[in-house]
Amino acid sequence: MGKEATGSEVCMPLLDDADKHGSGGEKDLEVPPPWKEQITVRGIVVSVVLGGLFCIITHKLNLTVGVIPSLNVAAGLLGFFLVKTWTGIMSKLGIWTTPFTRQENTVIQTCVVACYGIAFSGGFGTYMIAMDQTTYNLIGADYPGNRVEDIKNPSLGWMIAYIFTVSFLGLFCLVPLRKVMVVDYKLTYPSGTATAFLINSFHTPKGAETARKQVRCLGKYLSISFVWSFFKWFFSGIGDSCGFDNFPTLGLEAYKNTCLWLFLLFLVMGCTTLSR
Repeated sequence: MGKEATGSEVCMPLLDDADKHGSGGEKDLEVPPPWKEQITVRGIVVSVVLGGLFCIITHKLNLTVGVIPSLNVAAGLLGFFLVKTWTGIMSKLGIWTTPFTRQENTVIQTCVVACYGIAFSGGFGTYMIAMDQTTYNLIGADYPGNRVEDIKNPSLGWMIAYIFTVSFLGLFCLVPLRKVMVVDYKLTYPSGTATAFLINSFHTPKGAETARKQVRCLGKYLSISFVWSFFKWFFSGIGDSCGFDNFPTLGLEAYKNTCLWLFLLFLVMGCTTLSR
């Protein structure tokens, strides 16, 4: 009574060892494969395909909305579905493949998240294209703060060097932060924890059926979004003359200040899929 909480009480783990491993004890423990077996050719191929797809989605959102939702769960889901489809086709052809583990699923999800993370934080839809000659001419030489010496046209060489520098600086910052926040203080990382629970649930007897339902839901809303975009394309004019994206939904005064309502159904698709 009357004593303050000590630092050791704050740093205690959220779950006991018995709760983390379940009632099965040692039977529920699974020895992870060596790291060389976690990085496979099929995993790299799936990571490249999904990474390119998610980069396109990120650029679209970055240039229109400016807000990027967390796609970690979607990356883990699609990675599981594509590799499971891969292994299913190989087994039907009589070709033996290595078992698909949750560690390989995590490697795919991590690579995809790194791809679209660089696409967003690298400034490809914001400050990097705002420094070129075209933007300088559009703003005008007489505009305050718009100087010729600040022009930096995009080039593949310096952009790759810049992205490598930013990525490695983030890596050096995250390792000590993980040591303090996750290992020492036992803090729960929400996005990573949700992704871990999702991947673990996939690699269960009922996990494949759950992933199949989620991918079916994703495909349904993706088809609706494509049909809606195709429908809007029929009613779009040259430039900003007409169309749903240029309709004064928020009023004429807001329309004069280029404040428009974007009918983007893929945001609804993503939110609906993640909620399921």
